[in-house]
Amino acid sequence: MRPLQAIAETTINEIMEIAGSSLSDEQRDKIAKVVDDAVIKALLEGQHRAVDAALNCPEADQDMTHKIAKEIRLKNDALIVNLTSLR
Repeated sequence: MRPLQAIAETTINEIMEIAGSSLSDEQRDKIAKVVDDAVIKALLEGQHRAVDAALNCPEADQDMTHKIAKEIRLKNDALIVNLTSLR
């Protein structure tokens, strides 16, 4: 989870450099929320792609692919809950 926080923080700092250092705390908080939301949306998109790839396996492997897809969903859901609670 720390790498995602680092990505979000780096992105916020880069935005602040572009916009200038005169951002208020309120503006910084709003930017942080936008970045956090974008990271979560990207994680969800990655989850959907991973699940879709797992479910496109041959029929004989469907039981295993459903288990893998379920685990992907559970891990990502836990990650999103943890990220959301950090705000």
